[in-house]
Amino acid sequence: MSKMELVPINFDEAKAFVRRFHRHHLPPQGHKFSVGASVGGEIVGVAIVGRPVARHLDNGFTLEVIRLCSDGSKNVCSFLYSACWRVSRNLGYKRLITYILQEEPGTTLRAAGWKFLYKTRDNNKWSRGQRPRVDKHPLQSKLLFEKTEEVING
Repeated sequence: MSKMELVPINFDEAKAFVRRFHRHHLPPQGHKFSVGASVGGEIVGVAIVGRPVARHLDNGFTLEVIRLCSDGSKNVCSFLYSACWRVSRNLGYKRLITYILQEEPGTTLRAAGWKFLYKTRDNNKWSRGQRPRVDKHPLQSKLLFEKTEEVING
């Protein structure tokens, strides 16, 4: 069995993978960077990282994993979450966040050392009275996780 490797992937390739494999989201509009996981030369997962979607979290030092998906291969998601944090930290960012659906267990995030923060409110609609939009994403509560620098006392 081949070893999993981190590989560069351009935005168009990452979006195509998301279109093919993501269960409940379309590809995002933009990104800061994307990375891929490869086994034996085949892409088995991608992560797309960008500015936080929630504007109150966009402080210049925070990024968000806005899409992460795999073809179902084992350990891909935790591998990519860890890689995203390493890349973000090396670019000078201090915090990386992501949201998952409330029915998802968060096992891969915890395995990668991420911390659960809180559950968002229900009905996360983008549409407003003066700004109507068609919501193309799940509207239920989400779970927010973060990865930050470890602080060691002493």
